[in-house]
Amino acid sequence: MEEIYFSVDVESSGPIPSEFSMLSVGACVVGNTPETFYKEFQPISDSYEKTALEVCKLDFELLKKTGAEPLAGMRDFDVWIRNTAKDGRPVFVAFNATFDWQFVNYYFRRFLGINPFGISGLDIKAYYMGQFGKIWGETTKKNFDKRFLSGRKHTHNALDDAIEQAEIFEKLLDYNRLLKPNL
Repeated sequence: MEEIYFSVDVESSGPIPSEFSMLSVGACVVGNTPETFYKEFQPISDSYEKTALEVCKLDFELLKKTGAEPLAGMRDFDVWIRNTAKDGRPVFVAFNATFDWQFVNYYFRRFLGINPFGISGLDIKAYYMGQFGKIWGETTKKNFDKRFLSGRKHTHNALDDAIEQAEIFEKLLDYNRLLKPNL
């Protein structure tokens, strides 16, 4: 089964799901970044950290009125993933996947009872670490080999950042394919 890599980024009201809310999710297909999904959500709790809102620049109170209801928003995300992957296997990819994964998995499980990505995700930083023999501290963007970085600015808009990290991952994949063309 062909694997379809989905670059996913989340902006949230704090560091953990259930206590805090996923405020937005952006996704695109690695290798086909014009194929995108973006949704802003109504908060599921009143909890937020001021610094989290300052980073993402989303209006918590406004999202209570204008954000998608989480069940409907996650249903839309699920349909987009399944339609985009077609008969392929959707693979969750993120730059620091542990953060984004926890929110996406929690929301899919809570609101739909199933996660189309299954139980795993691929972390770009860990892929880079393994590919180049780096230590974890060398996997921040400031320490990345510049040829693999995207020319995009990291905006903390979930869709912008999903596209940025898709471009990084695509460059890493292309480099790996050049080194190991028969794989």
